[in-house]
Amino acid sequence: MRRLVPAAESAALAVLLLLGTACGSRLPESDFENRSTPTRQGSAAPIRVGIITSATSPVGGSAFTGPRDGAKAYFDRLNARGGIDGRRVEVRLCDDGGSGVGNNECVHQLVDEDKVVALVATTALDYAGASRVSHARVPDIGGQPIGPAYDTYPHLYGIYGSLSPRAGTPGWDGKLYGGTEVYRYFKRVRGARTAAVVSYNQSASAAYARLVTQGLEAEGYKVVTEQVDFALPNFRAAAADLKEQGADLVFDAIDTHGNARLCEAMDDVGAEVIAKVTNVQNWTSTVPEDYAGAPHCRNALWATGASRNYEDTSDAAVRAFRDATKGLKTHSQWQLEGWAAARWFSDAAKSCARTGVTRACVDDFMNRGEPYTAGGLLLPVTYQRLAEPPKTRRACLSVARWEDDRGWVSQGDMNSRCFEVPQLSYRP
Repeated sequence: MRRLVPAAESAALAVLLLLGTACGSRLPESDFENRSTPTRQGSAAPIRVGIITSATSPVGGSAFTGPRDGAKAYFDRLNARGGIDGRRVEVRLCDDGGSGVGNNECVHQLVDEDKVVALVATTALDYAGASRVSHARVPDIGGQPIGPAYDTYPHLYGIYGSLSPRAGTPGWDGKLYGGTEVYRYFKRVRGARTAAVVSYNQSASAAYARLVTQGLEAEGYKVVTEQVDFALPNFRAAAADLKEQGADLVFDAIDTHGNARLCEAMDDVGAEVIAKVTNVQNWTSTVPEDYAGAPHCRNALWATGASRNYEDTSDAAVRAFRDATKGLKTHSQWQLEGWAAARWFSDAAKSCARTGVTRACVDDFMNRGEPYTAGGLLLPVTYQRLAEPPKTRRACLSVARWEDDRGWVSQGDMNSRCFEVPQLSYRP
C-alpha cells in the first residue's frame, strides 16, 4: 500500500501539468538507440526490456527522466559484467510525450512489436496503455505511481508496492488508502504542531491540499491553509500569514517554480520553520540552483520517501549506484529508484535463467508475495491482494534534510523510522 503523501503526488503532478499548454509529442527513442536486430552475446540472444518515459512532456524535459537514467545505468553495468547468465539486457526506450495517445503507441511498439519480456521503471504522466500491458500479461516492474494504475491492474508492480485487489478498478471500490507517517514523524520527532498548506486556486491543486490537510488533522495538527491565485500568485502575502500564524511546517500543492518563489517570499518576510517539506521527485542535487534566491528556506528543505538517500554513500548499494552514475550531470532520488527497479527485474530474470526468461516466469517471481528491498535500497516492497483495506499499518519512511555544505543528509535509519498509523481513504 502506498503512503498517503507519495500516493497523492499524482494530484500534485496534475498541478504541474497545468503549467504547460502543449500536449507533447512522442519521440520514439528506440528509433535512435538499440535499433538493430538483436545481436548475440556468446550463444544466447539478448533479453529485451522496455522503458516508457514522458521525457518530452508539458511539465518539462527533465521532470520524468530520472528513473529511466537510473535503470539504464544499472543495465549498462550489468552488461559490462556479463549480463544475466551470459545474456546481455537490451533496453528499448520510448518517449510517450506525456500524452495518452503517445503512451498507447509506446505500449504497442514495445509490447506487441518489440516483444519485450518486461517494462521497467515506467514513468508516464498519462499511463493510458496500462490496461493493455496488463492484458498482455507483461510484467511492469518498479514504475513510478504517478496515477492509480499500479493499484488497479494485475501484472503491474510499482516501486512502492500495493495491497489492493488490482482487479481492474483502483484500490477498494475506487478508493485508495495511505498512512500519515510523514506527519507523525514531524510531530513526534521534530516537535511540530502547526502546519501550513499552500495551494493554488485551481481544482487539482486544491484537491491535493485537502488531502494533505486531512492527514495533518488526523495527526492533531493545527492547519493553516494558504491559497494563492494561479495566474498572479501573491506568495509574499501567504508567507507573511503563515509566519503570523506560527507555522512550524510548510507543505504545498504547487509546482517547482512556485515553490522557489514561496521560499523567496518566506526569506523576505523572515518566516522560519522547522521544515519546508518536499517530495521524492524534488529530492535532487539541483537544490542550490532551484532555490538560489532563498538561502534560509533552502536550508529548511526536508524530503521524505520510501528509498535510501542517494547521498548515503556509507551504504554499499548506494555506492554502487553512485559509482555507476558518475557521468550524470545531476543526481536524484528518482534515479536511484530507477536503478532499484532495474535490479528488481534482473533478480527476477536470474531466477528464470535455467528454465527460460519469459514474461510468465518473471511475473511469477514478482507474485511471490515476499518483500523486496533491492539490496537495501528500498523499504520492503510487498504486493498482496487484500479483500479489505487495513485500518492501521506499521509504516516506515526515509527522511533527509538539505544542508548547503553537505547536500541531502539522512535523518536516522529508514528501516527503524516506523510508526503505527491510520490508513485514510481518498479517491484518485
